[in-house]
Amino acid sequence: MIASSKMRVLALALPLILGGCVTAQDIADYAATGAGFSTVSAKTSSAINKQTVWIQNQEQAEANAKNVHGLVHKKTIDVDTAVQVALLNNRGLQASYANIGMNAAEVWQQILPENPKVSIGILGIAHPELGLFRAVEGMIAANILSLATREKRVDIADTRFRQAQLKAAMATLTVAADTRRAWINAVSAFETVYYLNQGQAAADAASELAQKLGESGALNKGGQAREHAFYSELTGQKAEARLAAKLAKEELTRLMGLWGTDVDYFVPDRLTGLPSRLQTSNAIEREALQKRVDLQIAKLELEAVAKSYKLTDATRFVTDFEIIGGFESERELNDDGDIENLTMPQIEFEFVIPIFDSGKPRLRKAELAYMQAANLLAEKAVNIRSEARSAYASYRSSYDIARHYKNSVLPLRVKIEEEALLSYNGMITNTFELLADTRAKIGTLLQSVSAKRAFWLADANLNAAIYGGGTPLGGAGEAMTLASGGGGGH
Repeated sequence: MIASSKMRVLALALPLILGGCVTAQDIADYAATGAGFSTVSAKTSSAINKQTVWIQNQEQAEANAKNVHGLVHKKTIDVDTAVQVALLNNRGLQASYANIGMNAAEVWQQILPENPKVSIGILGIAHPELGLFRAVEGMIAANILSLATREKRVDIADTRFRQAQLKAAMATLTVAADTRRAWINAVSAFETVYYLNQGQAAADAASELAQKLGESGALNKGGQAREHAFYSELTGQKAEARLAAKLAKEELTRLMGLWGTDVDYFVPDRLTGLPSRLQTSNAIEREALQKRVDLQIAKLELEAVAKSYKLTDATRFVTDFEIIGGFESERELNDDGDIENLTMPQIEFEFVIPIFDSGKPRLRKAELAYMQAANLLAEKAVNIRSEARSAYASYRSSYDIARHYKNSVLPLRVKIEEEALLSYNGMITNTFELLADTRAKIGTLLQSVSAKRAFWLADANLNAAIYGGGTPLGGAGEAMTLASGGGGGH
């Protein structure tokens, strides 16, 4: 009797429990180990053309570490290698990729219907006449509202999942752009130290000459002090430049996620020369609006909020509605003094009566959240247009400035130094005039290095303005004014 009643109750509840069932393929798509990561590779390949990996087990981690070690250990790395290492080895990037999996699991969770709640009650325990118990109650509760809104909740979770993929792609582009900027800053810093060493050699010669002339009485103390002061100031500048170069390289090391023996790598002594041709873009704003990943993220945010708004509107009056099916089996004594079992099916409905909270506050918050997302999207579009124009203007102007130093200013300084050397050999000018011209040429070289660095940073920022990649880095690289080198790297 009890068993047959249980079957009737289960038959009643089964459609409610299985109403949200989905295919195994639906679940497998979101439960896959690398769910969503292909989107990251597709979104970033055209912008950076580098390999990205999502490390999820020890074996993959060991293979990746071995690969990174082979790329950097005791080697002079170019900018493309630095970016590739950062994409393989940056731990913060791996954390962003993990967020994709978490959002995939959330969709998977929303696909599955809610587990039914089962309750069993035993009444009249140790009854003096009926034995162990007097009655047994069993209930199965299924949330009807959850089943009714499952499709919309899955849709919202899937939108968040797609948004997480784009956020991971954005993080990838940011790491790539920041690493490129850090490499440029580091190489430019060492190039600055190189030219500063040349300037100090000239200052050393001038200081030594001033001392000898002072000993012979040919140069007064003011002239001697002037040359000694220049040498001392230049020594301080070189120490500052070396520190700036060291810090710039350390920033690059952090972005590449290196530690231990892997930090034994080098960067070139000099930045590459200016390109022979510039990128041209007649529709930079349109290109940025089509390709910027952060704008796509903002669009998905508006889509997710819109879907949440519709769900809030659909459930504004009913926030919880459950159907409860079960049975009650009660033991009683009949007129003959025998124990009889009486089993009856039960069904209950539970819901909230919206007497005080009609759902209007939730609806109002949803409306305002939608308007907020819409305005943020519009602001993002306006800012992207401006950023694209500014990045391209900086790219073109910094190229013209760097080319001006290379083709006009620097050749003049070289010519002045050559003529001063000829005059010195002909005893027309003195040693101090020759050294002054040499120092002036070195100063122009430093300005040329700074202009070249500004161009390559503008080049990196232009790519970031089109595809996305964060704001330019500040830090040690901004303070450098001179350079060093020796050909082997640092």
